[in-house]
Amino acid sequence: MDNPVPHRAAGRPGPRRRDRHGRGMRGPIAPPQVPLAASRADLFADLVQDSVERLERRWPQLADIDFLVLEVPRLDGPGQTWNDEAVPLGGTIAARDGRPARVVVYRRPVEIRTKGRDERAALVHEIVVEQVAELLGLTPETVDPRYGED
Repeated sequence: MDNPVPHRAAGRPGPRRRDRHGRGMRGPIAPPQVPLAASRADLFADLVQDSVERLERRWPQLADIDFLVLEVPRLDGPGQTWNDEAVPLGGTIAARDGRPARVVVYRRPVEIRTKGRDERAALVHEIVVEQVAELLGLTPETVDPRYGED
């Protein structure tokens, strides 16, 4: 009698995609161009980029500043320890040795403090405004007149 289901070749590389009953993962849940396929890190980076683009219209010199997203803040020295102060949500690194100034936003602390996308976008913008103001030596209200408004 003919066997309609071919046996898996013994030397064939790669994992088995389905179980013996034909069930299992068939492919990606959503195509890559659908927002569902974007990771949380990608969505967060988009929020930072949107905030930067909003500020660049008013402050063209921001094109010379690098904006980074890191997962969590890190300790810089081997002898440093965590303390009881609040975890930073962002930071700045001054320009030096031919490297441009940098604004850093920490993704995980921001995500923990927010519940939804709108709240997260507002907090990210607030952090970016505060860090840009620090780099430029201005007040946050000068950088963005709507700073602090709900």
